[in-house]
Formats: sequence, structure tokens, C-alpha cells
Amino acid sequence: MQKNDIVEKVNAFLIDEFELEEDQVQPDALLNDDLDIESLDFVDIAVAIEKEFGFKVIGEEMAEVRTLDDLYEYIQKKVNK
Repeated sequence: MQKNDIVEKVNAFLIDEFELEEDQVQPDALLNDDLDIESLDFVDIAVAIEKEFGFKVIGEEMAEVRTLDDLYEYIQKKVNK
């Protein structure tokens, strides 16, 4: 799967689910600081990733995800394994 497809799907979910503005959803945006995504929100994100991309999200691996680009890269590595 191409990264731009992942970016499109993740951004659409974040904008819809967390009521973010499109201009907030930038690759270098920090999930906690810039997007106000809290630890409980990561559960919703993990469930959405599992449904959309078809793999099990591992919490320890998600602990390394700080920015949106980290999230895109994480998904891309898992999907293209």
C-alpha cells in the first residue's frame, strides 16, 4: 500500500472522529501536543487502524508514535510486511 493512501485514510478518520481541521493534520503534528489526542483516544485510533488496514496494533510499538508521520510510517511498515 502506498503511503499517500495511508495518509488519506488516516487523515479522514482523524478529521471526522476528532473534529480536527484539515490544516491541523500535518505530518509533523504531534499527536498529544498539537492534536490533543490523549491516551484513551489511542484506543479508538488502534481499533480504526485494525479495521481499516487489517493488522493487530501492538501497544508497545504505538508508544514510539509521536507525530502523524510516525503513525503513517508505522502503518506502512505493518501493511507492507
